[in-house]
Parts: sequence; C-alpha cells; structure tokens
Amino acid sequence: MTHHPRVLGIDSGQTAIKVSIDDLTIDYPGVRTNTELLPQLADVIAQTLGLRSFGPVQVAIGTTGLTAAEDDPGALLGLVASHGVDRVLLAHDSITSFLGAIGFARGVVCAAGTGVVTLGVGRDRVARVDGWGNIMGDAGSGYWIGREALDAVMRAHDGRGPATALTAVVTERFPVLEDAYIQLQTDPDKIRVVASFARPVAGLASTDATAASICQRAGRELAHSVSTAAHQIDEIDNPLVCLIGGIFAAPSIRAACIDALTAEWPGLVLHPAEGDGLAGALSLPALPAHHPLADRVAVAG
Repeated sequence: MTHHPRVLGIDSGQTAIKVSIDDLTIDYPGVRTNTELLPQLADVIAQTLGLRSFGPVQVAIGTTGLTAAEDDPGALLGLVASHGVDRVLLAHDSITSFLGAIGFARGVVCAAGTGVVTLGVGRDRVARVDGWGNIMGDAGSGYWIGREALDAVMRAHDGRGPATALTAVVTERFPVLEDAYIQLQTDPDKIRVVASFARPVAGLASTDATAASICQRAGRELAHSVSTAAHQIDEIDNPLVCLIGGIFAAPSIRAACIDALTAEWPGLVLHPAEGDGLAGALSLPALPAHHPLADRVAVAG
C-alpha cells in the first residue's frame, strides 16, 4: 500500500473554502454554485500546494454543491496530479461536518450556516435531511432567514405586513427598497448577500416581533430536520445530537431549536462539537471501511 505522509484537508462551503496541511491553514472565497465545482477545487489545491514543497499529498475534501455528475475524484485527481497529489477522497460536506463534530460515533449532526444540512448515522442506516439549496430547501439556514427578512420588509413596505425594525437594516444595503429585487437578481453574490441579513435578524429578535418570529420558525425548522433524521436511522431513544454552524450562535434560534427537541426528548443533552468540517475532512483517510459512511466517500488513487 502506498504511504501518504501528508493530508491536504479542504472544507468547501458557500461562505469560505478552508484548507489545512501541516501547520498551514488558509481561507479562500466560497464555492460559486453557478459554475463547475471541480475546477474551483483544483484551483484551490494548486494555489495551496504552490506555496511550498510538500512532496506526495493526498487531498481529503468535504464540499457543498457535490452533485452526482461531479462526484468524481478521478477527474479531480487528473486536474491536480501535476501538483504532487496522488490520492483524492471526495465527500459531501454533510459527511465531513458529521465526522468533525462527533467522529465515528452514531447520532445526528445539524450543520447550519449559509445553507443547512442534517445527517443522521445509525448502526446501519444513513439519512440526509435537507441541504437541498436555497431554491428547494435549506430551511432554517442563514439564507432562509435572510430571505424571510426581505419578505417581511417588503410586506411592511407595501402594506401586507406589520412594520418592522428590519426595514432600517435592509435600507442600509438597499436605500430604494423597490429597486432591491432587481439588484439582488443581477448580483452574482446574491446568496451571501441574502444570508448576510441573518445576523441582524438574530440581533433584533429580543425587540422586534417580526425578527423574533423568523428566529422561532428557523429554530423549529432545524429541530424538525434533526427529528426526521433520528427517526429515519432508528435512533429515537434520546439520540446523540450535535448542533454546529454559525446559525446556532444566535441564542434565539438555538433556544427555539432546543425547545422543540426537548419537547420530543425531555432528557436530551446536546453533544458538544469535537471539531469542525475541516477536522472532518482531515479524518476521511482514517474512516473505517465498515463505517456506514464509508461507501459515501469516493476515492481515487
């Protein structure tokens, strides 16, 4: 068996692409979901490995936007082999978020940032819940919260909804509210722009009824995903649950999620995250062959 002395770990999300090898950690701009994924990853790998001489390297990646068509580590290896890469492990970021948070244990991990995905791993079952992107899913995510805020502001503007302090937040970015939808539709960075409103929504939750309602609904959506995953993997007796990602840093959203979960499991004690998605990516080479997630990691080299 070929010895791979170094692992280049990549946690590739919509907000940022985080890379680590040896003592080097770098953040690159996030994945653009409107263009091909593998060339973007290849560029990041080439830039990183061009910084110094590393020798033979295996690349372990957890990424958002991984479709069946692009789940091809062999194609990626072909793009980066000239940079010293001799092995590629490629997985959806739900898998690496799970592994980073609770390692090789059984349980449910909900990772909520710009997008959101929940993964449940049981004794012999795996369940992915949501993570279907901003058009079809990502309920409770930063994008979802931002989209709800924009909707509430425009409802207040045209008289369909109550006044809200969120209007002042949105008009800081879009002084002419009636032009905002055109500006967003033509903005190539619109996903991150919309998601950027999640932070002020959480900040206003204690003083604004509209913001509070959005946060409550976001928390309940995230709890629903966790519960769904737990039931699908038959881990319904006080399951191990871990909540990770920037959305759970908002007290109102985290509390709403936990309230919904403890209504179903009164004895639930949340598991603290052991690491992040980057740590999960770095652990891919050590994933046991018998683990339920092993056949969801594609390998070339």
